[in-house]
Amino acid sequence: MPDYKALAHLLIEPLLSSASLQMDVETTCGGRKVWLRLAFDPKDRGRVFGRGGRTLQAIRQVMMAAAQLAGQSLYIDIYGEAGERNREERE
Repeated sequence: MPDYKALAHLLIEPLLSSASLQMDVETTCGGRKVWLRLAFDPKDRGRVFGRGGRTLQAIRQVMMAAAQLAGQSLYIDIYGEAGERNREERE
């Protein structure tokens, strides 16, 4: 199984102005489905998402490629201020 925490840290941490990245990884269904939950300072949201979500899309594609090589489905949840959530899913 890929180290999703380390990969997400490598891809997202350089975009943040403060070290506020929090992550949680949960695996279910015999290890076939992986949920990656991310939270960071709302001020960094624009940098992580990028114009039109391009940066986030690129991060998601890299993470999905790692999951597919391991035969897994990856679901990414991004949490922001006041419980606000943006969910990216792909199988």
